[in-house]
Amino acid sequence: MKLSEKTLHEKEIYNGRIIRVHVDDVELENGARGMREVVEHPGGVCVAVLTGQNELIFVRQLRYPYKEVLLELPAGKLEPGEDPYAAMLREQLEETGTRGEHYIFLGNLYPTPGYCGEIIRLWACRAVEATGELHLDEDEFLTNERIPLDKAVEMVLANEIPDAKTQVGILKTAALVEKGLL
Repeated sequence: MKLSEKTLHEKEIYNGRIIRVHVDDVELENGARGMREVVEHPGGVCVAVLTGQNELIFVRQLRYPYKEVLLELPAGKLEPGEDPYAAMLREQLEETGTRGEHYIFLGNLYPTPGYCGEIIRLWACRAVEATGELHLDEDEFLTNERIPLDKAVEMVLANEIPDAKTQVGILKTAALVEKGLL
């Protein structure tokens, strides 16, 4: 089994400010034809900012598709061609008013691989400088909250944090702290 598909034709359905949607005709491994609906996204970044008191800095913001206010680690969308590490530093400063040290790359997260090509790059760091000033985009509204790392892990395990990148960021950060690496 090769586990491959060949794109025969791509039809663009929508090209917006954040996403592009296309429907592809594909040839499957067995020679049959199929259809794939694909959402292209420029990707994003996320950072688990850990204070000297082992508290994580979170943001609370309304997430329109769910019509819910979610608790999340600071994160943001990549601009075309933007370096992910630079974008993460920008988002951290904008959303938390902090700078960090000892940044550790936690890996790539594929949030919805069945239909979307988005990749979220995850980091963890220790906060070392706090300006206290948020520099939000003009259409961005959020509040900060600090939660002890142990409590955040409990919240993930109790299904109180539904956001995937936040769950992964919390659990990987906790593992690094437990091993003395952060």
